[in-house]
Amino acid sequence: MTGPFWYRPGAPDAVPHATVLEDMAGAEVVLLGEQHDRADMHRWQLHVAAGLLARRPLIVGFEMFPARLDPVLSEWVAGALTEEAFLEKAEWGTVWGFPADLYLPLFRFCRETGTPMLGLNCRRGLVSEVGKGGWESVREEDREGLTPARPSPEAYRRHIFDLTGNGQPGRSDADPDSPRFSRFLRAQEVWDRAFATRLVAAVRPDGPLLVGIVGMGHLAYGGGVSWQLADLGVTDVRVAIPHSAEQAEMKSGAADYAMSLA
Repeated sequence: MTGPFWYRPGAPDAVPHATVLEDMAGAEVVLLGEQHDRADMHRWQLHVAAGLLARRPLIVGFEMFPARLDPVLSEWVAGALTEEAFLEKAEWGTVWGFPADLYLPLFRFCRETGTPMLGLNCRRGLVSEVGKGGWESVREEDREGLTPARPSPEAYRRHIFDLTGNGQPGRSDADPDSPRFSRFLRAQEVWDRAFATRLVAAVRPDGPLLVGIVGMGHLAYGGGVSWQLADLGVTDVRVAIPHSAEQAEMKSGAADYAMSLA
């Protein structure tokens, strides 16, 4: 197949756009992956969000913002801040290392449609502290309301191991069960747990659809955010991940849906 198309990883046929959106719109949470520096992927996220909003009200959560900045996100959606003031109050240059222009179309979409925005992230220090010493090393009052992450499934563990280049010549981690990689994954799971916790807190019966804008490394192969969501009691989740047309199609189990971009 050529051109942009939806498919279920591992299945042979393309899936119609309307079929994908109708299925997503009936879920509690939809997770839209990205490679942070790819404008085409952010454009895809925007198109999917717009299609979902045509079917159901949304709340959009962003990995890019820590939860403590939710009041600033509310100010932005309410129209109380210019773009420059918003980026300054949201500490964009500190909390996120990618150009704002990649994300502003999504932020404008939320503002223009009155769609609430949520920060999904936690403080970076918590991630490193848990990575080094485990949850027990962090005082309860410093955990930002998070609970210990559910240990990741093997497929996700292997995916993160491969994604980060471990096991390559010259790397110290010979396998995904090495102590060094286990510490790295433990830190990764803090992010997964944080994003899931913030989304769960916003889920309401018959309420808006929760859409998470999250790096694809937190989503694939049944692990990451969806794994932590299930541990927190939310299982009606759809995961969608884009990739370039030049990349191979995703393997079975990678996501509920994938999009091959033009």
